Amino acid sequence: MKFNDTFLRACRGEKTEHVPVWYMRQAGRSQPEYRALKEKYSLFEITHQPELCAYVTRLPVEQYNVDAAILYKDIMSPLPAIGVDVDIKAGIGPVISNPIRSLADVERLGEIDPEHDVPYVLETIRLLTTEQLNVPLIGFAGAPFTLASYMIEGGPSKNYNKTKAFMYAEPKAWFALMDKLADMTIRYVKAQIRAGASAIQIFDSWVGAVNAQDYRYFIKPTMERIFSALREENVPLIMFGVGASHLAKEWHDLPLDVVGLDWRLSIKEAREMGMTKALQGNLDPAVLLAPWEVIEERVKRILDEGMSHPGGYIFNLGHGIFPQIKPETLKRLTAFIHDYSAKKA
Repeated sequence: MKFNDTFLRACRGEKTEHVPVWYMRQAGRSQPEYRALKEKYSLFEITHQPELCAYVTRLPVEQYNVDAAILYKDIMSPLPAIGVDVDIKAGIGPVISNPIRSLADVERLGEIDPEHDVPYVLETIRLLTTEQLNVPLIGFAGAPFTLASYMIEGGPSKNYNKTKAFMYAEPKAWFALMDKLADMTIRYVKAQIRAGASAIQIFDSWVGAVNAQDYRYFIKPTMERIFSALREENVPLIMFGVGASHLAKEWHDLPLDVVGLDWRLSIKEAREMGMTKALQGNLDPAVLLAPWEVIEERVKRILDEGMSHPGGYIFNLGHGIFPQIKPETLKRLTAFIHDYSAKKA
């Protein structure tokens, strides 16, 4: 099979024959084959079986004809290795039984040895990249703030009050936690790249809860360190968060290649703010439950904005696919994006 490098070229800001597309949470959620698997296995059980995990990862590539695969796993996957007791509970999400409450709790956290602690993740990557995929594989990790929010709150939160209170009241412990999580992220992501991942996306899903001033002081130096270390691996680096349009320029300043946007900030507005790096996004996934003519009109508008600047553009959703979205809609959407952008190009 000829390797499709359209996604990688767009990440580097190069000209492409069509706009590349992939979808966050494209592996799983809405696919009937995945739902059948989830009746037998938990998320962690699937990720611990490389053949099965590779199957889930490549399924959307085969079904939707997207231009990249993203490894099926969870941002919680590396945390048990450093001493975090986490379980992903149906209908709730990650639940942590030993939340962080003090500097002593932070100091008890260990270090990750990816080859020893998460060999199944690396074996899945090797299987996919040596035998099964003709598109790039995106590896990923959760950013320290988002991981810390689960570790401090003990699970999902609507307002992250405990997390921000810890950040403000215990700065020494906070920065120690950021350092621990940065070290883990760098080791974990470098291992993914060396196993064969062609690009990396860092998900800071909940950092939108922090204002820009606090981001610059409490979080951005950690992100600078992570991306500077990953830069050595010479693969495209992508940043994404939800409800964080006020931080988009902060991300643009980091040593990365692609800024992912949710639907709250348009591609056009981002360019007008002076963002010159490649952009990724940003259809509201809820639009995919609307009639096709509505979907097409919204997608055309985003594609037109994305293609109007030479900086590089990748189509994606502004957040992940949710279960109600039909696979046939995603297949039709991918074909439309490829056809429309090829004609326009």
